Amino acid sequence: MARNNRTVVPESRQMIDQMKYEIAAEFGLQVGGYGGLAGTDTEFASDLGQVGGYSNHGRSSWGHITSRENGSVGGEITKRLIRQAQQSLL
Repeated sequence: MARNNRTVVPESRQMIDQMKYEIAAEFGLQVGGYGGLAGTDTEFASDLGQVGGYSNHGRSSWGHITSRENGSVGGEITKRLIRQAQQSLL
């Protein structure tokens, strides 16, 4: 089965990445680097940029995170995006 990972709204990539790191921090997952979003003002920015040992030449490394943990982050992103869309319709 082919997967289509094409970004429909390319401008949303940075917002989705920011959300991913915020949720990972909320779940207590240690992901280093912060994926090129350094300087972005977020509630968890201090936690995200300070995790050592997982940096991969300036890119964040999710290799040590289990599939279940990754799925939890992705599922939470989906829940939040659906909630935001529903609220915008009201």
